[in-house]
Amino acid sequence: MAIIETEAALHEAHRDNHTHRDVNGGWLRPAVFGAMDGLVSNLALMTGVAGGSVSHQTIVITGLAGLAAGAFSMAAGEYTSVASQAELVQAELDVERRELRKHPQAEEDELAALYASRGVEPALAREVARQLSKDPEQALEIHAREELGVDPDDLPSPVTAAVSSFGAFALGALLPVLPYLLGATVLWPAVLLALAGLFGCGAVVAKVTARSWWFSGLRQLALGGAAAGVTFALGSLFGTAVS
Repeated sequence: MAIIETEAALHEAHRDNHTHRDVNGGWLRPAVFGAMDGLVSNLALMTGVAGGSVSHQTIVITGLAGLAAGAFSMAAGEYTSVASQAELVQAELDVERRELRKHPQAEEDELAALYASRGVEPALAREVARQLSKDPEQALEIHAREELGVDPDDLPSPVTAAVSSFGAFALGALLPVLPYLLGATVLWPAVLLALAGLFGCGAVVAKVTARSWWFSGLRQLALGGAAAGVTFALGSLFGTAVS
């Protein structure tokens, strides 16, 4: 009895500790992409305009316009993208639901064959498939996971994706503009703050991935710095050409 209780306690402890982060919630990718895009695109936009030797008021207006336009564009794009993906999944689920209703035995045989192909003994695979197929909704969920690779009850939310993207882009795009709003009249404080933000975002992202914080930070710093440098050079070239 003591051994059984000990094993039960160990199993309970393992279950409590063996948890995973939400990877299907629909917020991480748009938030990360939005913040990075906001930083890089607005920094590049502002440095490109600054390269044309315009006034700092023009640079501020450009940065604020880029923030607003980019945030709304990102939110609309994410909402449409995630909603379209969800609609596609729902359409495929409807197809599977009709097949389960019209050809239940064929779908049960398909599930049994799938389990058997993964090493389950054929007789056991058929029995498991038979029992799981008793509940149509449970059968639909299992077929969706096995055939489509999705969980019907855990699809990303278009609203969550849009809000995450909007907020993250706006926050990222604000960093290059912030020094000007606080009184700066030259470009370099905006560039330094934006580059620091890129490194910080990359380092934070590493906390939810397998990458080291310094590698992720330096990668984003290098990409953002390159984009800013190229657009500044282009702005200077175009400014000279049209002057």
